[in-house]
Amino acid sequence: ASSMASPRARIAQHARAVLDVALRVPCIFLIDAIFNSSHDPSSGWLSTTSQIGLRLLGVLVSTVVLVLSQRALFKFYIFSFAFLIVASSTLVNYHATLHIDFHSVYYTAAFGTEFLPRNGPTLWMALIILQLTFGIGYITLLGIQSTIAALIILDFLIPVVSLIIDLPVDARQIVAVTSGSIATVYTVVFLTLKLKWFYYSTRYVFLLVRHMYRIYGMQLLLEDTWKRIRFPDILRVFWLTRLTAQAVILVYVVKMAANNTGSRSYLISWDDFCDVLCNLIISGCDSTLTVLGMSSVISSIAHYLGLGILAFIGSTEDEDKRLGFVAPVLFFILALQTGLSGLAPEERLVRLSRNMCLLLTAILHFIHGMTDPVLMSLSASHVSSFRRHFPVLLVSFCLFFLPILLSYVLWHHYALNTWLFAVTAFCVELCLKVVVSLTVYMLFMIDGYYSVLWEKLDDYVYYVRSTGSVIEFIFGVIMFGNGAYTMMFESGSKIRACMMCLHAYFNIYLQAKNGWKTFMNRRTAVKKINSLPEVKGDRLSEIDDVCAICYQEFTTSARITPCHHYFHALCLRKWLYIQDTCPMCHQKVYNDEHRENATFANNNGYVAPNENQNRPVAPPVADLDNELHEDNDSIEYDEEEWMTQNGGAALEEEYLNDDTD
Repeated sequence: ASSMASPRARIAQHARAVLDVALRVPCIFLIDAIFNSSHDPSSGWLSTTSQIGLRLLGVLVSTVVLVLSQRALFKFYIFSFAFLIVASSTLVNYHATLHIDFHSVYYTAAFGTEFLPRNGPTLWMALIILQLTFGIGYITLLGIQSTIAALIILDFLIPVVSLIIDLPVDARQIVAVTSGSIATVYTVVFLTLKLKWFYYSTRYVFLLVRHMYRIYGMQLLLEDTWKRIRFPDILRVFWLTRLTAQAVILVYVVKMAANNTGSRSYLISWDDFCDVLCNLIISGCDSTLTVLGMSSVISSIAHYLGLGILAFIGSTEDEDKRLGFVAPVLFFILALQTGLSGLAPEERLVRLSRNMCLLLTAILHFIHGMTDPVLMSLSASHVSSFRRHFPVLLVSFCLFFLPILLSYVLWHHYALNTWLFAVTAFCVELCLKVVVSLTVYMLFMIDGYYSVLWEKLDDYVYYVRSTGSVIEFIFGVIMFGNGAYTMMFESGSKIRACMMCLHAYFNIYLQAKNGWKTFMNRRTAVKKINSLPEVKGDRLSEIDDVCAICYQEFTTSARITPCHHYFHALCLRKWLYIQDTCPMCHQKVYNDEHRENATFANNNGYVAPNENQNRPVAPPVADLDNELHEDNDSIEYDEEEWMTQNGGAALEEEYLNDDTD
């Protein structure tokens, strides 16, 4: 039973979530209609003031309903539907009382449709069933008790009874109005009794919002509300519903026009289809809310596209799943920057297509950011499986050829302008980034193919990436100039100015700062490495050990730290990029120009002889039981252990008291 209850509970939960989103969508339609409604400027100030007041009231009520909790939202719609049922029942009874003659031979309904058979009892039964449906729905929604429920249903049926017994028209009208008034009064009284619940619910929500604002702040409060009401889903449903309704109307108009010309085809022509599609796209971004709705749809498409690419290339990084957030934000910023919703229909279509091209290049850049770590991981880990490499390489080659194809198509159909220059610059930059990634990938693969340590690999990788970073920085400066030209001579706006400031800070200043910092770190690390003594030839063979970083043997040379540990120069330099301590004992790595004549020890504590040593060295400790046999990669010596391990106070004074870096 529990196993069956769990799927039912999940289905019920999903149903409530779908209903929650669907019931909030009408609020967006009302707000959009209010914002897009026009007023007569020639009307007086009283009429203008009343219109503004009604619009503000409508927006306020719609916003309040939009952010209601799920329980309060359901109750609001229950009361609204109950009131709507009462209004519909009253109108049906009133219309039947005044406009239907049950004893006539013929009766024609709306649109020329005739009732069959054409007699009175058929209409009586139809009205009775309709009023019973209204009554049952009304008492079910409001949860009315049995006795009052019977009276309510009787009140709904009394006007039909007056029609059946053929009362005079005036009497039937009075009965219909009285019946509707009774139902309306009961509904108003019922809702008035619920004002206490409404007051306490409103007060609870207010106190909760104030409490969250004081503790978490406005940002977290808005984020919580955004997630609680599922606002992206609401916008998505709003935009798709609006677009579907407009599509149905446009297709119907096109079909009617085609039928008037004598065409009997069930399908519309290709030209008509293109016209309908262009009109839908134009109307799909004619206001701020529709732009938000289109952004939500783009978010869904980008999200599933990103998940598909991640699954295809075999990446599991959570940070790479942000494409569904980045793409809609970029689209909305571009729409605000270009004033998309305020343009004329023809200009709006052109501007939207240009924004889509810019968005496509940005998405391709983000996809490259998703594939580059996977490509580097596969090459650095020396994975030889073709099945693992092929998807990432395929996506990388697509990222190289797609910008070229896009640039070719755009240059073939458009003349050079600032927009085309920006798209082309982004495409060229993406191609260069892909070339850099593939070059580094090839270097790592070559290094993995040979078993010999390639000491210059790190330098080559740094040179390739630095070249790519410099070119990317140059493109950033060029794009800043292009944006400045656009703002001054084409379409300047405050949003564009803000975006240029952000671009200048993140893509120019921070990139230059980080690049210079990396360069200085490498330069400092090289100077530190060069200041350490180097062991070669016969002296290197006297130490029977491996590098403590890469666990590879020493074939050509080794560098000795002041704490008498030795490493490959390349390995130690990579370590010094991160921190300025010995990887084994965490002592400071100091610079010393006279270290060439110092003694050195291997990573296990063995002191190798030094031919050129001019100063006395304390003899080794005779009692081996008192020596430390633990690996010093997990030991941090104090001063006494340092003196014992390294043979005297002279070396301690030389290396520990030297404060040069």
